[in-house]
Amino acid sequence: MPDRDVQTIQDLIFYQYAKVITRRAFAAEDGTEAKRKHYGFVKETFRKLKSGAISWSDITREDWQLVDSDKKCIYCGYELDLHREHVVPKSLRIKPDCESCDAIQSIHNQVMACGPCNSLKGTKGLYEFYKGKMPTQKKFYDFIPPLAEKKYLKTIIECHGCAETLYKGDLDGDGVLTVLDIDSILG
Repeated sequence: MPDRDVQTIQDLIFYQYAKVITRRAFAAEDGTEAKRKHYGFVKETFRKLKSGAISWSDITREDWQLVDSDKKCIYCGYELDLHREHVVPKSLRIKPDCESCDAIQSIHNQVMACGPCNSLKGTKGLYEFYKGKMPTQKKFYDFIPPLAEKKYLKTIIECHGCAETLYKGDLDGDGVLTVLDIDSILG
């Protein structure tokens, strides 16, 4: 578990988002550095997100970042064979309306990825994909590109709302609340 105050999926999503905000605010190389050097800011941002004192930026901001970004794969940096990739897989079927759900099907849930990364990710969640991509890295989730993680968190929170799992804890049954629990509704 990332922090003793993180008890639910919603808490975990807010905590991961607080690390992304910290990473961007302090130009930290990755989430591990952001947490190590600016833990107080991570904690304060998490608490404010959780209490509703602040809210995350509108998803449109990330859409513009995507448009303005270099034309390269968000996962590996490759510049050829680019495709639109759904960060939360469009094959998700929590409910019958997932197939037409704006949160899943729209540009808000898309990034540019090269063919090989798009194929490798397939129907996996972002955290499961990065765990496989970085098998020797214990904190693989701290190396996810901020734009991809922000889009993922803003979309997957909607999916957990539909699945009625936002206020639950360990969804994958391994006894610990981790980022992989965020992905658990996908499979």
